[in-house]
Amino acid sequence: MKHLQPREAWAWLQAQADAPPEQRPLFVDVRMEIESLYVGRPPGVVNIPWYEYPDLTPDPQGFARKVLEEAGRLDRPVLLICRSGKRTLDAGAALEAAGFTDVAHVVHGFEGELDEHFHRSSRNGWRFEGLPWEQM
Repeated sequence: MKHLQPREAWAWLQAQADAPPEQRPLFVDVRMEIESLYVGRPPGVVNIPWYEYPDLTPDPQGFARKVLEEAGRLDRPVLLICRSGKRTLDAGAALEAAGFTDVAHVVHGFEGELDEHFHRSSRNGWRFEGLPWEQM
C-alpha cells in the first residue's frame, strides 16, 4: 500500500482528472456515512464504510466486495481516506488481500492527529492542508 500525504494524494487525483472515469483512481471514504456527511469530505469521494453503526465491526470481505463493485476491476487504483489515517491501513490491507493491486491511503486522513488539546484539524490532515472539501 502506498502512503500519500494529503497534498500528494490531491496532486495524484488532479493528474488523473482528465482520464476516462473508469481509469481514474477510485477515491473511497471509509468512515461511517454520518461522519463523512456531517464532519466533511473531499469532493468526488465515494463513501464505503469500513464499519458502520451500531455494530462498529469491520467486514473485510464485504468491504472489498463493495469496493470492487464500485471500481469494476482489481487493478483500478484505489485511494482511501478516513478520519486520521488509521482505519485506512486495515481497509487497505483487506483490499490487497482480496487481490487489489494498486491501493493507497491518505496519511493523517481527513482530520489528522489530535493536538495537545485533543482537537483535530490543527496539526495535519486533508482539511488542515486547505484542500477542497464539502460538508452537509
